[in-house]
Amino acid sequence: MVRPLGLLIAIAAVATPVLRAQSPVDSGLMSYIAAIKAIDNHAHPLLPVVPGGAPDTDYDALPLGAIPAFPLPAGLRGDNPANIAAWHALYGYPFDDTSAAHIKTLLELKAGVARDRGDRAAEWALDQMGTDVMLANRVAMGRGLGPPRFRWVAFVDALLLPLNTAREAAATPDTRPLYPREERLLRRYLTALSQSSLPPTLDGYVSSIVTPTLERMKRDGAVAVKFEAAYLRPLDFGNPPAAAAAAVYARYVHGGLPAHAEYRLLQDYLFRTIAREAGRLGLPVHIHCMYLAGGFYRVSGSRPMQLEDVFNDPALRHTTFVLLHGGWPFVGETLAMIGKPNVYADFSLMTGVLSPHTLAGVLREWLEEYPEKVLYGSDAFADHNDDPVGWADEGWVSARTGRRALANALTAMMRDGDITRERAQEIARMVLRTNAGSLYGIGTP
Repeated sequence: MVRPLGLLIAIAAVATPVLRAQSPVDSGLMSYIAAIKAIDNHAHPLLPVVPGGAPDTDYDALPLGAIPAFPLPAGLRGDNPANIAAWHALYGYPFDDTSAAHIKTLLELKAGVARDRGDRAAEWALDQMGTDVMLANRVAMGRGLGPPRFRWVAFVDALLLPLNTAREAAATPDTRPLYPREERLLRRYLTALSQSSLPPTLDGYVSSIVTPTLERMKRDGAVAVKFEAAYLRPLDFGNPPAAAAAAVYARYVHGGLPAHAEYRLLQDYLFRTIAREAGRLGLPVHIHCMYLAGGFYRVSGSRPMQLEDVFNDPALRHTTFVLLHGGWPFVGETLAMIGKPNVYADFSLMTGVLSPHTLAGVLREWLEEYPEKVLYGSDAFADHNDDPVGWADEGWVSARTGRRALANALTAMMRDGDITRERAQEIARMVLRTNAGSLYGIGTP
């Protein structure tokens, strides 16, 4: 059958990008990228192991282990072959499988590294990843996780929830164990301020609890603050009048259960207040923005476009926002949002759930338009130090995937004549290092 010339041209136009995307990566560029000491925008490192010590419970305000089990993407499962490659590289794991007997050997090898490295174990892990500085999302920092290699990102969702959360918690099996954790964290923040109770007015709550807590975080070394709000509610934060929010607070601060709509209104007001105060203090605001995690997680509630009114709020234009995890799978919305002057995005966790090939396609779209707004991140995490796949393993796999994807995207752009080799190298350093260095004031060349 003879096909019309126009149809053949159309078919070629569709097929050519696929062929280019599958072309070998430029080896010189890959070597250059592999040598860059990265700044990791987002991770959850654990404290180094102490024999007989208490487990580390401060690595996340809302840990995944607290909610009912749910399906994980293949890349985050324990049997992902990439994990075995990490174990080979990090611990000299001598096997190519994950049998129970061999995992026991792995844990013994890890224990040996922890024993030999002591409080330097976390820094050793960064060295293996090729990471210079890791932003640690933790309730509190601790031994072995100090600057300059680790910088603190503090959690602020608890500040949204000064009233009784029983009605909010009852929404799903996921939220039932999460809201009580936020209540306990808020009490911890009050204790740090030597406050035993909440002020009677919303203005008093902001002036004596919210602002001093953010100032304490900054004073204690935080370089950013983080909202995990999408685990609890959609990201469609409104902009209610202060008087309406104050009325809700005053009505229930001494007891009673606010209606869902009332509590949402108060949260909306407090979100913008916290974001404004963070901007005043020079603390970028990180926002979880991805379809994970939880079997009852509301995926539509984490779409980046829901935050557009926040980003467009003139009162928040001096606050910098970072969309974590790239908003996957709504990466086109993320691209639209990083066009705002005060919005960035990282691709943390995408390095765990996507292949380098798939991630490269996303990165190319972003880098063609806003290379100065894209940040590398790993989301290295683990529920405890006895996990076969630990945070160091996650970080190693993410670093390898992220660098390969970046090399793939930039190779394709070079071969298409969109950028020169020099520009490709410059963009690689921007993504892996200098964009974050400028954003957080980490003075690195």
